[in-house]
Amino acid sequence: MKPLRVLYCHCTYANVVPKATKEEVLRRLTESDVPFDAVPDLCEMSAKKDPCLAELAADGNLKIAACYPRAVKWLFHAVGVKLPETAEVLNMRTDTADAVVEKLLDGNK
Repeated sequence: MKPLRVLYCHCTYANVVPKATKEEVLRRLTESDVPFDAVPDLCEMSAKKDPCLAELAADGNLKIAACYPRAVKWLFHAVGVKLPETAEVLNMRTDTADAVVEKLLDGNK
C-alpha cells in the first residue's frame, strides 16, 4: 500500500470554512510528523486547470482536508481527473478541527 498523502486546502478565496477550524487543522498538521501538502485554494487550482491536481489524485492513498466531498470531487472532475475511490475528503466546513485532524492522522501518529 502506498504511503498516505495528506492534502490541506486553506480555502483562501472562498471564505466558506471557519477561520478557526482551518487554522487549528493546519497548526496540528504542522506539529504532527505526517508529511502533507498545503495549497491556498483548490477552487482556484481547478479554475486554472493546475496539473498538480492530476499528480495528487494519482497518488492513490489520499486524504483531503477541504470542504464538501462532492465539491472537491467536482473540482478534480472539472480538470479531467477522477479522484480514486480510496480518497477521503474531510469537511472542514461542517466538522470540528478535532474530528478532521483525528481522521487525517488516524493510523499515522
